Amino acid sequence: MAESAENAEPEQPVAANTRRIEASVVTDFSDRMSYGGYLDLPTLLSAQRPISRPEHHDELLFIIQHQTTELWLKLVLHELETARDLLRADELAPALKCVARVKHIQRTLTEQWSVLATLTPTEYGQFRGVLGNASGFQSYQYRAVEFVLGNKNAKMMQVFESDAAASAILRHALDSPSIYDEFLRLLARAGYPIPAAILERDVTLAWTFQPELVPVFAAIYANPEEHWAAYETCEELVDLEDNFQLWRFRHLKTVERIIGSKTGTGGSSGAPFLRRALELTFFPELYAVRTEIPG
Repeated sequence: MAESAENAEPEQPVAANTRRIEASVVTDFSDRMSYGGYLDLPTLLSAQRPISRPEHHDELLFIIQHQTTELWLKLVLHELETARDLLRADELAPALKCVARVKHIQRTLTEQWSVLATLTPTEYGQFRGVLGNASGFQSYQYRAVEFVLGNKNAKMMQVFESDAAASAILRHALDSPSIYDEFLRLLARAGYPIPAAILERDVTLAWTFQPELVPVFAAIYANPEEHWAAYETCEELVDLEDNFQLWRFRHLKTVERIIGSKTGTGGSSGAPFLRRALELTFFPELYAVRTEIPG
């Protein structure tokens, strides 16, 4: 029941540009859970440790950019793995809720590149040397996300041999069906004619284009009202790939803007290596089917 007007605490005007702290606001945290305690802010905010000497002003930006990316990737991986498990259980609606959240995170990650792009070549060059061979190429969470989406590459495992925890996470992602594998299995259980060879494929291998799936998706797209659940899921997966490719493109353009054609700190060719990533796909049949749709 709403509090009666006569018993409500009168609203106080802001005086001298100072907002009054309401009497009900908790201020004593000597034995209560606080915001900083719940988030473990002392640990989180002490993790930014520039190593340039003298400390370069822009190194903090570089560290925070990559640390926040890793935090978002942790959530992306959490959501995609949950979506995959829900698809396995034929729980399509909650799986798509997870995918929807990932799409919002992807947009945030893509926009983050604009912050790093404020770093000029001169500024980055003044502390780049302290990175040694550290490179985003070595992000095991990024690789795990690629694996969960189906773009697997067992040779990447060698980069993480010295990190047992990272290797275990990646090995699990490599050995498990991708989110696309689980979607196709769901379709098969629902009566769609998914070839047995695809359902029984070696899931440790990167997904490659399977032309026999295109007619299956063409039938779904030809009558979306009858196949709405499958149709909607196809479009959600296309959104995932589209967003991922936008992220890859912004990564490439940010690298070109800051270091041009220099080689990467991790030993890659730099921009050319990133450009080739744009040729990698997750759900190629969902793009190929567009050519088959009349109109």
